[in-house]
Amino acid sequence: MQGQASIPFVGLDVGTSAVRCVIGTVDAENQGKLSIVGHGSARNLGMRRGIVAHIDDVADAIVHALTEAERVSGIRISGVTVNVNGSHINGINSKGVIAISAANREIGPDDRMRAEEAATIMQLPTNREIIQVFAKNYRLDGQENIKDPVGMHGVRLEVDTHIVTASTPNLRNLDMALEKAQVQIHNHTLSSLAAAEAVMGRQQKEAGTLLLDIGAGTTNLVILEDGEVQHVAVIPIGSMHITNDLAIGLKTDLDVAEAVKLKFATLAEAPKRDIRLKVQNQDHIFKAEEVAMITEARVEELFEFVQKELIRVHRAHKLPGGVVIVGGGAKLPGLASFAKDKLQLAARIGSLQSVSGLIDTVADPSYAAAVGLMMLDMMLAPEVPQSSGMGQTSARALKMVDNLLGRFKR
Repeated sequence: MQGQASIPFVGLDVGTSAVRCVIGTVDAENQGKLSIVGHGSARNLGMRRGIVAHIDDVADAIVHALTEAERVSGIRISGVTVNVNGSHINGINSKGVIAISAANREIGPDDRMRAEEAATIMQLPTNREIIQVFAKNYRLDGQENIKDPVGMHGVRLEVDTHIVTASTPNLRNLDMALEKAQVQIHNHTLSSLAAAEAVMGRQQKEAGTLLLDIGAGTTNLVILEDGEVQHVAVIPIGSMHITNDLAIGLKTDLDVAEAVKLKFATLAEAPKRDIRLKVQNQDHIFKAEEVAMITEARVEELFEFVQKELIRVHRAHKLPGGVVIVGGGAKLPGLASFAKDKLQLAARIGSLQSVSGLIDTVADPSYAAAVGLMMLDMMLAPEVPQSSGMGQTSARALKMVDNLLGRFKR
């Protein structure tokens, strides 16, 4: 029988091209640090740009990824924290206002919750629902920029929030795929928020940083500033669009275009020579300059959309923490320098923070969201006794849940 310290936490990243699963436990002998004990991945043929298109195919991919992770870890998976993806995700700003009715006018946690609930009172189409509410800052009787009003005294409490909504049918389809795979859902959260937890430190979250998770069919972005979520968005462009462009531009098959992308696509200066590769026993020859030109054109379009999002929320050229890039698309050579040039911000490829164990595979940028989901599965888990070695970790986690993760509506 497993001890309390070996309670597994599971993150499941259901992506457009692949499903990735990461299992972690708390290492009581290493200051409560998370240790990765299992991971698995499977090709996903049932998604289109982050949206479930074929439930059975998605369920099969989930089963294969979970089975591989269980085999590696020797742990049976019953529930997961899963990501929500797709261009149907939308973030909107809202305000909530309440009166403090307590006789002594002291604000309690219930008052804070009521203010955030007031911000969610809005008219939404019948096919959309709120999945998370992020409190950015509070105002108390006109006093601005309050991080946490609990314990203060006042009459009028206001909160500025960023509310994430999603398409109800798309959420239900994802739930059905997990139900078919016989997996319980602990929590839903955004891919970008999970990835940010995996690769960003507190200083970056405070200073103001943009995280880009470039997947196969979509690019998820989140702006964190003052330790709070300021803006989220999903851009319907990903690395598979580079493959499609190469297939059209080079007049070749998709499998050949994918091989060209993985082996020869670059945003650095391309060599002035032909590139040669063999796919399914057939030789192919292309011009390296042409491959680089096609790749650059699509990535430039992606960063134009990113820049529009930054302009829309008045953060263009104003993020001291720069840009952190993860996802499978982050492996494109020269991407960080290209992002620095196009966005006029410092840029780097994200690397995992504060995890140990089987990190060789999950250190790949494509696993950032899955690792982050595993971390959030731990942070949002029911409180565990001190003897499990999780006491201090849980205290830190609960504070972060209040400040960064927002309120879960599902």
